[in-house]
Amino acid sequence: MSNADPENIEAFKERFDAIHANVSQAIKGKAGEIRLALTCMLSEGHLLIDDVPGTGKTTLAKAIASSIEGKWHRIQFTPDLLPTDVTGSMVFNAKTGDFVFHPGGVFANVVLADEINRASPKTQSALLEVMEERQVTIDSVQRDVPRPFVVIATQNPVEFDGTYHLPEAQIDRFMMRMAMGYPNHEAEVQVIHDRLRGDRPEDLDPVISQAEFEWMIETAANVYVAESLQEYAVTVANATRLMDELRLGVSPRGTLSWVRAAQAWAAGKGRNFVSADDLKELAPFVLGHRMLLAPEAELQGVSSTDLVRRTMEVVPIPADRS
Repeated sequence: MSNADPENIEAFKERFDAIHANVSQAIKGKAGEIRLALTCMLSEGHLLIDDVPGTGKTTLAKAIASSIEGKWHRIQFTPDLLPTDVTGSMVFNAKTGDFVFHPGGVFANVVLADEINRASPKTQSALLEVMEERQVTIDSVQRDVPRPFVVIATQNPVEFDGTYHLPEAQIDRFMMRMAMGYPNHEAEVQVIHDRLRGDRPEDLDPVISQAEFEWMIETAANVYVAESLQEYAVTVANATRLMDELRLGVSPRGTLSWVRAAQAWAAGKGRNFVSADDLKELAPFVLGHRMLLAPEAELQGVSSTDLVRRTMEVVPIPADRS
């Protein structure tokens, strides 16, 4: 059934739980959000976080990078940010008389694209190639970014002055979209306690190596997905494309992302096969942002989350659920 045998999945889960516990030292009261972020990264996807400032988005990126012995960069997106600030550029070396490549912010394992919608569309588009191909092309030369590689981008859903909506082509390249939300009372008190004590997310000790994390990525990609569930995922995606409330339904890239995320999600729970419940749990985070509402639906207050829920209720689950 699967190249991900039980022994490998058990080792996967042990490492997954170790990373989760380590990141939880920096992000209090957000076990579900951490699990989603790790699932996204283990599926080699990118994460878009819509939330107000100060809810832990930067801390999440730092903590994940520190836990896997990885390198992280933060790119603060502003209206004057240039595409070369993101990808890198060729700089003339007066001593040698040659042009030397200076890498941009994307050359890291975890890249935090902070307030991505504040940069111009031209600069936003500089991320398109690297998010899809994991490489940048400068002066016709292709340069690979490190592996693992994930972009965690943030948007402020409250303040829209001076912002540029992300184009659909770029939104579709994010595997997941979620919100961090405010912590509960006990978690917020613990956050204050830890910071007053001097604890910082970048001070976390790594719990696995980058090589081990790459092994986890390969293991997750081998988790078994029954043909009936593959057909179920495509049927759900097709149903969104026929909705009157939508101008744009889920793309084939979205369907593939959904299935790949379900593989890592299942492995994180200690299984070497995907269930229908895995797909249902992930649907709002993988499918919702790929559904573009029609103007009439927006006026009526319909949300993409409502439509995802309705679609999951209408499309029958396969009899063989594993």
